[in-house]
Amino acid sequence: MDYVSALVPPVVMAVFFIGLIVTIVKTQGGANKSKEDAVVDAALARAKSARQASPDIKA
Repeated sequence: MDYVSALVPPVVMAVFFIGLIVTIVKTQGGANKSKEDAVVDAALARAKSARQASPDIKA
């Protein structure tokens, strides 16, 4: 029975990991995708404009 107790933790972790991956894949896209993309694009544009506004800062 030692082999059962040795195999239970990896199997439980694998099941939770698969569930996490399935959840991530299912939540990609959908109705909020364009809104999420717009937020990321706005953040990137702000970072780019801030970097161009202060050229003396070395990144």
